Amino acid sequence: VQLVESGGGLVQAGGSLRLSCTVSGSFFSINVMGWYRQAPGKQRELVATITRDSSANYADSVKGRFAISRDNAKNSVYLEMNSLKPEDTAVYYCHIGYTSYSYREDWGQGTLVTVSS
Repeated sequence: VQLVESGGGLVQAGGSLRLSCTVSGSFFSINVMGWYRQAPGKQRELVATITRDSSANYADSVKGRFAISRDNAKNSVYLEMNSLKPEDTAVYYCHIGYTSYSYREDWGQGTLVTVSS
C-alpha cells in the first residue's frame, strides 16, 4: 500500500492550504483516514481523522479552522486548512487504518506546511 500526499507549501498567516492523500495498492477497505503533524522538536500529534462513514474528529487546536473529508471511490483523504497560524507549521502525515488479510496501518511520507507570520 502506498500513500502519496500533496498540497503542502509556504503560506502567510491567515491563509489557506488544501492537503490531499491518495492511497493505492491492494487492500479490502480503508477504515479510518487521518492527518497527523510533527513540528520541529515536538512529537507527532493528531490533527484530524475521518471514518469510512465520514464521522470526523479534530484536535482542539484546529477545530473550526480545518476540515477533513474523504472520497471513498478515489481512496483519498483531504485536509482543508483555513486561518492558518505560524504554530500550524509542521510536516503533515497522512495515516490510514485498513483491512487487508488483517488490520494494518500505514503512513505517508509527509508534506511540509510552513506558515509565515
